Amino acid sequence: MISLKKKLFTSVGVLGLCTALVMPAYPAEVAAKSQPEHHHDYSISGFIDYDELQKKLQQIEASSKGTVQVETVGQSNQGLDIYTARVGTGDQVLLIQSEIHGNEKTGTVAILNMLKDLSSNSKEAREIREELTIVFMPMMNPDASEADKRRNSMTWSEAVEDFPQLAGATPSWNYLDRGISQSYNYGENPGFDVNRDFNPDLDYVPQAEDFPGASNLPGWYITPESQTSRDVYKSLQTEFGEVDVFVDIHHQGMYYVDGTDDEVTLSLSAQFVPDPSTAEGAKYAQYADNYDYDFSRQLNLAAYNELQSYGNSKFGNISLYSQGLDLPGTALGSYALNGSGTVLFEVRGQTQMMGQKEKGRLVQSVERGLNGIVEAVADGSVETLNPEEYENIPLTSYSPSN
Repeated sequence: MISLKKKLFTSVGVLGLCTALVMPAYPAEVAAKSQPEHHHDYSISGFIDYDELQKKLQQIEASSKGTVQVETVGQSNQGLDIYTARVGTGDQVLLIQSEIHGNEKTGTVAILNMLKDLSSNSKEAREIREELTIVFMPMMNPDASEADKRRNSMTWSEAVEDFPQLAGATPSWNYLDRGISQSYNYGENPGFDVNRDFNPDLDYVPQAEDFPGASNLPGWYITPESQTSRDVYKSLQTEFGEVDVFVDIHHQGMYYVDGTDDEVTLSLSAQFVPDPSTAEGAKYAQYADNYDYDFSRQLNLAAYNELQSYGNSKFGNISLYSQGLDLPGTALGSYALNGSGTVLFEVRGQTQMMGQKEKGRLVQSVERGLNGIVEAVADGSVETLNPEEYENIPLTSYSPSN
């Protein structure tokens, strides 16, 4: 049984990776730059900003002596580098992505912790590296991360500049250019929800007739951030034949275990589009030979069982995110249709809602859940899990029982 050491985590240990953030300006539609003010209950210090990410990746790569390879794979809308960190030489490939929404930051810290462990000279780490190739994308949306907001900083006019065929098209439904959200004036600082800009056709070229689209329709790859994720995915397909596992790390609001008043620490999910082999999923029939829902359920069980092995006193309640979804415009939906086993992590709260102690616990839950997946894929035990047991994981509710 291959197993990374099960650490007795402390929030001090986890947060020791991090230093305070300096928040830069981000652009509006006009040429002038604005400096947003944050009015959150808690600061986002204790997480990783862009400069610190660069430093940590450089340090890990150097200390690993070639075990970890860091690569610049694209740029954000504002020209910040997007990185991958790759570890392992095995035939099975895992792509793990964090911070496609910039105010969802626990995954970035967890990834850096994992990179340090996986690059060590321990017997467990060496065995995992022999079985797996793991590619981490620790900060998918650095512009939004720096501003601690959900959306990127790309304007519709910039999208039309990149794709002139969209001139005259209605802006996509995931583009926000009005209203205030989480203390951000999107009327002055518009942007796209990048995680609605994916398309199961990895070679799709934007066409005006496909706009504005809708939440249950594919996206377009018009943002540089989604294009970068897609390009990494395609390059791994070319190298390995397929991307065996894709994990996307997000945050959710305050949720509860269905039928109770118990708050959820972390929600998981394997389902983002209906099964193409069913009547409900018939519109995705061309992807039916690739889609493997059972494997996705097994991967989610590996994470769930690992977290449950500590008892609720350690990580709290783990549940299933909303099921019955049809979201082909998400990375998870698009990559599932292309044959990857998929896992969604939805961590409790948002960064501006957390104190230091809670940040540490949530980072730990992500790290331990990811390690449960990595270990189960590396030693093959994931294949022994009964996918039907996934259906026994308690569901998430939007409100307490009362």
